Parts: sequence; structure tokens; C-alpha cells
Amino acid sequence: MKPVKQKKRPFRLDKIIQAEVHKLLVAEQIKEIQFLEWLSNMVLVSKPEAKWRMCIDFWTSTRHTLRTFTHSTNRSTGRFHFWVQTPEHNGSLPGYHQIMLALGDHKRSSFITSSGTFCYVLMSFELKNAGITYQWLLDKIFRPQLRRKVEVYVDGMLVKSKNASNHITDLEETFGVLWKYKLKLNPAKHDFGVKGGYNLRFMVTKRGIEARLLKIKAI
Repeated sequence: MKPVKQKKRPFRLDKIIQAEVHKLLVAEQIKEIQFLEWLSNMVLVSKPEAKWRMCIDFWTSTRHTLRTFTHSTNRSTGRFHFWVQTPEHNGSLPGYHQIMLALGDHKRSSFITSSGTFCYVLMSFELKNAGITYQWLLDKIFRPQLRRKVEVYVDGMLVKSKNASNHITDLEETFGVLWKYKLKLNPAKHDFGVKGGYNLRFMVTKRGIEARLLKIKAI
């Protein structure tokens, strides 16, 4: 594939970009580089609670197929639940940023800022095949538990138990896998010991899949 080198764009929110770059440097998710065969610009995306997500415009179409999440949601009904969602950047690593990039691919993730050029050393979610790579990792490490106790789909994970007495054991097994492979989670996005919750935008309960009341009110 022919290298793509973009010209630097002016950014109105440069202070926010510099703060995000500093966070990534401290977390050792990126490093400063000199080679410029590949070069991309950044895009700031607003998030809830007046926060920002820094994305990279890689000019790359993502063409891969993820397995459907419908079966995962259907298999989650009728259980005692613990719901956990993969974290975003707030002190712990986002899911994709926990997978190392091959050394030869560092240059392909390079981007430009007003303070210099940098590249990712850990996988960024904007890269082609990032989603399917992360899904492959989760499917691999949770293979013994999938469908029986755990459902995972990219940035969502659900630990399900038939009764409350088994729930702690199921959670311990799941956390053991995460600890073994050094994957981190965001405590702010955990719900423990609930009998229902949102799984991939669906309300899943012991009775089955239900409508999301907030969406109904909006209509």
C-alpha cells in the first residue's frame, strides 16, 4: 500500500490536543518519531461530560467482518448478571490500547501535532482491523467460558450466572483471565450482581430482551 502523508491542519482546540498527547506519552501508548513516510492528522470528537476523544484520520477504510452480536444478546437472557464495559481513556487503558503493535507497523500510525510527530506503540482503535483484532483476542482468552458464562463483543463484556450463589465464582474465573493477560477495566463502568442491564444497547433481563424505556419516551 502506498504511504499517505497528510499536511498539518490548523486546530482550534490545540491545548486539548496537547493535553491528550501528554496523557498518551505518560501512559507509553505513543512515542515521538522522526520518519515521515506515513503522516496523519488528528480529529477531536466530543464526549459526554465535556470530555474529548482524540482520534487519528488514517484515511483507511475498515473492511472486516465482526460476528453478529444478536446471538450474544439472546444467550444472555434468563441469567443473574454482572455487566462490564471496556474502559475509555481515564487513567486505565482503552481496550484496543492494550495490544502491542508490531514494530514494523509503528510508522503507519504516525500523526502530526504542533509540538511534533508521534506514532502509536499500542494499537489504536482507528487502525484498520483494530476491531476484529481485539475481538479475536477476547474470543481466544475467554474461549473456555464463552457462551456458558461470558459474552464478549468488542467493547462490551457480560458475565452471566444461573443463580446468585455461583456468581462470585464465575466472576473470580473471569477476573483471573483478565489478570493473566494483563487486561485492565474501568471500575466506573461496572454493575455487580444485577438481574438485568444494557447489553449492546439492548435491555437484557431474566425475562428476555426488553425495550429501552428511554428510547421509547424519546419517540
